[in-house]
Amino acid sequence: MIDKSIAAAAAATDKYVPFRRIFVTGGSGYVGRNLIRHFVARGFEVVALVRSEASEQVVRTLGAIPHRGDILGGDLVAPMVGCEALVHAAADTDHGPATERQRQVNEAGTRAVMEAASASGVRKAVHLSTESVFATGKPLVNVDETLPLPRKFAGGYSRSKAAAERIALDFNSLELPVVVLRPRFVWGRDDTTALPALVDAAQSGKFAWISGGNYLTSTTHIANLCVAVDQALANGRGGEAYFISDGEPVAFRTFVSALLQTQGLSVTEKSVPRGVVRTVAAIGDLLSRLSGGKIVPPLTLQSYATSAVEISLDISKARRELDYRPVISREQGLGELRTDQHW
Repeated sequence: MIDKSIAAAAAATDKYVPFRRIFVTGGSGYVGRNLIRHFVARGFEVVALVRSEASEQVVRTLGAIPHRGDILGGDLVAPMVGCEALVHAAADTDHGPATERQRQVNEAGTRAVMEAASASGVRKAVHLSTESVFATGKPLVNVDETLPLPRKFAGGYSRSKAAAERIALDFNSLELPVVVLRPRFVWGRDDTTALPALVDAAQSGKFAWISGGNYLTSTTHIANLCVAVDQALANGRGGEAYFISDGEPVAFRTFVSALLQTQGLSVTEKSVPRGVVRTVAAIGDLLSRLSGGKIVPPLTLQSYATSAVEISLDISKARRELDYRPVISREQGLGELRTDQHW
């Protein structure tokens, strides 16, 4: 059975048929699984890179052709031969202290994937990035793609993903146009990332609003991200980056409260001053560095920067150049979560 949101996304992009065989990295991850659903529903053949037997079964069940491998080792050229397009979704998204593993996955892994795409004859690539490449801990208010990358990043995730963007775009050419997408706060059915973490925090009593939580945030429903990828393959200009979201931003507290309520959880009134949270995060980062990573802090500046201040995106460029239009509203997405809690 095809999810309503996936069916809506597939129908919305029915006129875009630039490629018929697509290679997806991170195939068993949250974004990868839904990209497979989306493109299979569109009649595309999908080859998905996976790292385990369990992941092979997941992507096979979704209708993709699994290829067992690793972006940090092994031959990636052979499985890409015959694929016309690449969607690079694999990444280490941990928001804890910076690690060498994260740097290798996000930077060296991106280079290996793009090298293979170039060598195998792939005709277009979409690199999935994040708005967090701009995260410093300061608000990002209605920002667009003219904003330059910061000199100092909030943490290892932002730093390594910004480097990954630069690496991916270095491979942009007439033969291999590379398009970067930057979604914010990806959510929806089958979520194995943000929603479970929020539920765990709420159930354990660790959840609290930061200064009331009434600052704005942009969000991106997973079906809208799939549409954006589809339209980036069809219309995206090589060498360009695009912010992606559900449209108008929403108060962080309003949206997170609604997410928790779909899981039958009441919303706390507990709030912590922003300055206190930032200080705790800064101390945590310092202790982690001084201990050589032996101390794992409960909060980092990376996690603070992505959840404690306004982050709102202007998606005019994606609307104009990709013909991107969100196909699932927040209300529709929340409705699906209320009726189906399989995440």
